[in-house]
Amino acid sequence: MKRTILALTALTLLASAAQARTWDQIKAAGTIKIATEGAFKPFNYFEGKKLTGFEIDLADAIAKQLGLKVEWITQPFDNLLIGLGQDRYDFVIASHGISPERAKAVDFSDPHYCTGGAIVSKPGGPKSAADLVGKTVVVQVGTTYLDNVKKIKGIKDVKTFQKDTDAQAALMSGRADAWVSDKFLGLDAIKSVPGKLVQGDLLFQEKIAMAVKKGNTSLTKELNASLSKLENNGVYAKLSNQYFGQDIRCK
Repeated sequence: MKRTILALTALTLLASAAQARTWDQIKAAGTIKIATEGAFKPFNYFEGKKLTGFEIDLADAIAKQLGLKVEWITQPFDNLLIGLGQDRYDFVIASHGISPERAKAVDFSDPHYCTGGAIVSKPGGPKSAADLVGKTVVVQVGTTYLDNVKKIKGIKDVKTFQKDTDAQAALMSGRADAWVSDKFLGLDAIKSVPGKLVQGDLLFQEKIAMAVKKGNTSLTKELNASLSKLENNGVYAKLSNQYFGQDIRCK
């Protein structure tokens, strides 16, 4: 949590010192720069050298609807919002949960899906918050999952990793008792190793949104309008069912 707070404090300072591209400037350029992590399957990840996933397809659809080409940029999750404050790209779509702390540093679009932080363990392992007492838990650094795990009293140890895939590997190798991450990511991981992992309770629920530089209201407005159109014309539902077999928008 300390690392997250320091990073966002630095981001807030950076945001006041530079000027983001407005919607008119982006439209005139014809290309929008979008950042993501590329290591959060099934939302944003690489298949070989190809960047893909639900959020990638959704952002591509938003850009197409806005009449723009896309320049994709991948960064470690913990660096994404800092790069946004430095104007390295126009917005970020990387499963950022809306939180009061983050909202001080960036502006958020309307949510593009709702989810929660779920416990994943091996069969017979911890499945509830109470079960985590005395256990070792792994989680990705710089996330709301880490923040919420740290609120649970009695956990023996919390180990952090730069990527969720590394946290999952630590669980699989027996270096941890449980892994906490996005519930849909957890379900995808469970499907990839049949019979070796199970999902437990949700520790919390959250709304996920695109992040835009603080004060860039013209771009936020366009992203919201485009997202709304995709939710109403069937494109969002098609993508959601393709990746999850259900509609994951916020109800």
